[in-house]
Amino acid sequence: MENLGYYNGEYDLIEKMKIPMNDRVCYFGDGVYDATYSRNHNIFALDEHIDRFFNSAGLLQIKIPYTKEELKALLNEMVKKVDSGDQFVYWQVTRGTGMRNHAFPADDVKANVWIILKPLKVKDMSQKLKLITLEDTRFLHCNIKTLNLLPSVIAAQKTEEAGCQEAVFHRGDRVTECAHSNVSIIKDGILKTAPADNLILPGIARAHLIKMCKKFEIPVNETAFSLKELVDADEVIVTSSGQFCMAACEIDGKEVGGKAPELVKKLQNALLDEFLEETN
Repeated sequence: MENLGYYNGEYDLIEKMKIPMNDRVCYFGDGVYDATYSRNHNIFALDEHIDRFFNSAGLLQIKIPYTKEELKALLNEMVKKVDSGDQFVYWQVTRGTGMRNHAFPADDVKANVWIILKPLKVKDMSQKLKLITLEDTRFLHCNIKTLNLLPSVIAAQKTEEAGCQEAVFHRGDRVTECAHSNVSIIKDGILKTAPADNLILPGIARAHLIKMCKKFEIPVNETAFSLKELVDADEVIVTSSGQFCMAACEIDGKEVGGKAPELVKKLQNALLDEFLEETN
């Protein structure tokens, strides 16, 4: 298959799938999701993504109708049905189907599981990113990977209009994360990244970056940093499941980073090697 859409046991090409209008995602965005990439039909960091997925669902009291092992087996099975081995692997769970009512449905209403697979490769880390900054107006549960993504949609449009690739959110002077990624800085040989509190998503790529820094004995400081620290950093690093360690060259039209290229390249090479080894 060229791509694949899955809904509660049925699957076909994405463009042929049909979803009930009363799925609560249509009214309320009532669900959570996760996503990663595959190579050679092998899904990268699946255990970590599944753990985060179940944590997000649990925080919203959504009962996933699979165990972790069952869902992993299902994803691995579906990935093999797509022709390309290089895929964007996306899945979500919504709080069931029923007539519109804000309150949770009855206990006997099962959650709906979706899977969407399409050919896509991870990004080329040699490319530099241009960023903009935006006030973070999201709610206070950013640690939950919910389907309520309107602030990120608006940020993505503003980024597009500015001719850039990503938006950095901040609450007052505190930098939180990007619209679709985590953001960290390198200053004087130290990686500084926002703490994994309720204001950021605990990114899997962020965790791998931290782990790699510790492997290379690069100090890591998980504390909040300011907009001034962001623009004054030796390097600004953007991480997500499809871009393991991307360096920024511009923020709000001003040049940034570029002062520790060898350190960045060392981390990029190591993270890419990790991906290639796990998906070989």
